[in-house]
Amino acid sequence: MAGAYDPSLPEVPEWLNKGDNAWQLTAATLVALQSMPGLVILYASIVKKKWAVNSAFMALYAFAAVLLCWVLFCYKMAFGEELLPFWGKGGPAFNQGYLKGQAKIPNSNVAAPWYPMATLVYFQFTFAAITTILVAGSVLGRMNIKAWMAFVPLWLIFSYTVGAYSIWGGGFLYQWGVIDYSGGYVIHLSSGVAGFVAAYWVGPRLKSDRERFPPNNVLLMLAGAGLLWMGWSGFNGGAPYAANLNASIAILNTNISAATSLLVWTSLDVVFFGKPSVIGAVQGMVTGLACVTPGAGLVQSWAAIVMGALSGSIPWVSMMVLHKKSSLLQQVDDTLGVFHTHAVAGLLGGLLTGLLAEPDLCDLILPKKTRGAFYGGNGGRQFLKQLVAACFIIVWNIVSTTIILLAIRLFIPLRMPEEQLVIGDDAVHGEEAYALWGDGEKFDATRHVQQFERDQEAAQSPYVHGARGVTINL
Repeated sequence: MAGAYDPSLPEVPEWLNKGDNAWQLTAATLVALQSMPGLVILYASIVKKKWAVNSAFMALYAFAAVLLCWVLFCYKMAFGEELLPFWGKGGPAFNQGYLKGQAKIPNSNVAAPWYPMATLVYFQFTFAAITTILVAGSVLGRMNIKAWMAFVPLWLIFSYTVGAYSIWGGGFLYQWGVIDYSGGYVIHLSSGVAGFVAAYWVGPRLKSDRERFPPNNVLLMLAGAGLLWMGWSGFNGGAPYAANLNASIAILNTNISAATSLLVWTSLDVVFFGKPSVIGAVQGMVTGLACVTPGAGLVQSWAAIVMGALSGSIPWVSMMVLHKKSSLLQQVDDTLGVFHTHAVAGLLGGLLTGLLAEPDLCDLILPKKTRGAFYGGNGGRQFLKQLVAACFIIVWNIVSTTIILLAIRLFIPLRMPEEQLVIGDDAVHGEEAYALWGDGEKFDATRHVQQFERDQEAAQSPYVHGARGVTINL
């Protein structure tokens, strides 16, 4: 009889909460979809046609490589027993006895989640993967694919795991009381800084690519951006490790901030450039999501609107104004402007969390009495802690990323050969994203002349220039 009790089946452990486990696996899947296919699609469509395949492949490779490294030794480096105040002891996380046990983080004061270790290992993998893929956004269109393949595991080991352990895994910043609800520092600040440093060492794109770099498919770009936005409900909603009140608040605040930031960014585009830009709207969406992440479940909804308004304006100014005036920013060719949309927005969110974290919401998830400076008491000290933690993440990523790339450069050139830079995907992979003609079709010169004229018109947009104007930023 279907559904009848079978005494031969193993009993469900008393600690297993099926609702929490179901939500955590759903949240993990949503975050994974942000990378694969979300960022794969976004990267493939927001670059020039000749770099569509290479850009997508960099994201695809990173997703797979991070997972294998994660279960082999990196998970325990980020969430295992302490080796150093900022680093855990590495080790495998695929033993079945280990994975079937109740999830726990050894040095954390947070109550053990009511689901298996396997769930937590996979959930945290999705964060490690998307962080590494975000770094790729800074070096699209010229980094040697073999150098990238070596960079991914090294950066995961020597950079990401340090930030994750220090702030989330029970390290010294966690013990000190630094707040990073779901990755404003661990993910966005670290990837933005590391991407900027990588862009410096790899060098710029070809002059022709820097000066005119329009997306090859704006509608496909929106599909990737949509997966990124909707997946963020798992990104921030899964941070409490339970299907609880905090998760609900975090999801609502996440979407409020994203919508507000998108609208503010678009309004600034209209005021200063005379027309709304789809690429600009996507940028505003991303900055709103990155900014609210460090405090998504810890701030009230009016504060999420404030965070969205500031993340739609301050990164806009850094990208559209400071970028043009800063010789350093002009010198470094950050292809998708990851520095502006992730490092600036993540830093802004972490500091705003130190100001706006609401005491009652903090009590729902944080082990210590915590409040933002806006609420008085010890809030001023919290803001100082947020500032110090940001400095640690910035310095560590500058140093570690530099050492990793200089070490790789001893064996593999960081930059593609000149002939590959000119041709693009066909030279690097022997594949192209679109067959514009072929299979017996004849080349239509008039059609391509018209396309050239449209490209020239598009080149006047502030979003399609390189360092001489403004990069396409994401």
